[in-house]
Amino acid sequence: MRESASGAVREGIEALKRIQACLRELGIHFVCPNALPGSYPRCGVKKQISIDFFAAMFACLLVLGCASTAKVSANRVLHRTVELRIGEAQDVSLCDGRVVHVKLLNLQERRDEVNGAVRQAEVLVEVNGQITNLTSGTYHLPVTFGSVQIDCPITKGYLEKSSGQNPWGLLKDARLRLWPAGSPWIARDSFVYPAKQRWFASYTQMANEPVYVDGGELPAKKEIYYHFGLDIGGSEGLVDVVSATEGIVTSSGNDVLAGQAADAPGERRYDVVYIRDSRDWYYRYSHLKFIDPAVRPGARIALGQKIGVLGKEGGSGGWSHLHFDISARQPSGRWGIEEGYAFLWQAYEQEHPRELVAVARPHALVWAGQKVMLDGSRSRGQGLRQEWMFTDGESASGQRVERSYEKPGTYCEILKITDASGRVDYDFMAVQVIDRAHPDQPPPTIHANYAPTFGIRPGDPVVFKVRTFRDKAGGETWDFGDGTLAVKVKSDANADHHAPDGYAEARHVYAKPGHYLVSVEHVSTEGIRAVARLQVRVGIE
Repeated sequence: MRESASGAVREGIEALKRIQACLRELGIHFVCPNALPGSYPRCGVKKQISIDFFAAMFACLLVLGCASTAKVSANRVLHRTVELRIGEAQDVSLCDGRVVHVKLLNLQERRDEVNGAVRQAEVLVEVNGQITNLTSGTYHLPVTFGSVQIDCPITKGYLEKSSGQNPWGLLKDARLRLWPAGSPWIARDSFVYPAKQRWFASYTQMANEPVYVDGGELPAKKEIYYHFGLDIGGSEGLVDVVSATEGIVTSSGNDVLAGQAADAPGERRYDVVYIRDSRDWYYRYSHLKFIDPAVRPGARIALGQKIGVLGKEGGSGGWSHLHFDISARQPSGRWGIEEGYAFLWQAYEQEHPRELVAVARPHALVWAGQKVMLDGSRSRGQGLRQEWMFTDGESASGQRVERSYEKPGTYCEILKITDASGRVDYDFMAVQVIDRAHPDQPPPTIHANYAPTFGIRPGDPVVFKVRTFRDKAGGETWDFGDGTLAVKVKSDANADHHAPDGYAEARHVYAKPGHYLVSVEHVSTEGIRAVARLQVRVGIE
């Protein structure tokens, strides 16, 4: 009797675990038993098993019923946020009901020598008595540590030299976010990638990276714009922007929904849309070339519904991109930025499953002669081999490579990763090098993009666009990576930020399938180079 009863208990536990896995997919965390009870009364084993098992099953069915009828439960926030001063500790209740003890032990922020911008912030954190080190923002994903996942979106140093602004709503030394280990970062099927193009199809500015694409990063700059939002570079007029969530339009262009709270996030501007979702988070979409007519204040927007078209309107600095950011109530009680890089990563993975991802970002800014650490450690894949190919023709192997740059210019270094199955991906690290003797003569910068990015077949025309910044005139040369002749074009060098023809355009047709590395280069009258790169997949996905 006892043996058969024990078997029944084991089967029940396994069934509960399967239910638990299904609940997890819905963003619901149910803790089921993982061991047999210590003992049961000899005469009442079957009865006790039935009570325990069916009570648990009934609880599961109740939760599943709620999940199927309430969209809000699928959209609930899966992480918990805490802000701490150095030496401060706090108990944090996770979304699955467990409580963890978190303490901020130390904070170190490394600044560059050119304009004193924070380039790396690291926090030392204790979770339930175990200690780990985290790097804040700058393309870092949450890490699994024991029974939790944890990240650090922001530290106080990023608020310095920022015009007294505090878009994060941070009042202490650092902000931490915690999820249960194995949890999605945002509820599945509640968030999609907002730009209809490939991941890292062009330059990006994300997660506290100082803005640089438009040449705005200069020596001894009194104010630094650490990009708190998520800039996704793309081709003006050729990339649809869709709603990352369901929600209500709270502003569209210069029209604003009546009845909003006085402190609610929003801005009247002809190129901006704000949407509030069921999490009570606000999502900003900026620099839109066009806003879809259906996107009006008060309109209900579906997940993935078209909002408009990517552009360079408003305060874009003249480079074509989507500015996307999220605002939520923070522990300080203020509205503040909800870091979204991990949400973008997860959403793209769900829509376009992939086995490996190269990440060479963020960019670097140095004086000529200084060393730069090129870091591919943020890349993802199994059994990775990492190789670097440099603008000067040299190469190196390894996840992290240190090198110096003697000549000023804007370099674009290639990271190639190869996994154990032979699959390959690339990313590019921009390195801006300035002559210390002539800080008032920074090198030109350059932005390149292309469209379409998906579904290119041999014989299809591909549109390539480029614009030079921080120089008196354009003049760019394309190498499409397929052995064809170079193509020369001339942009307006950002003379008019919003000029419809400010980017120089070229069209190219690939004759054969392949994974092509494309480069475009501008050379100033002083002989200083600015290089940008793209990867283009033809006939392969």
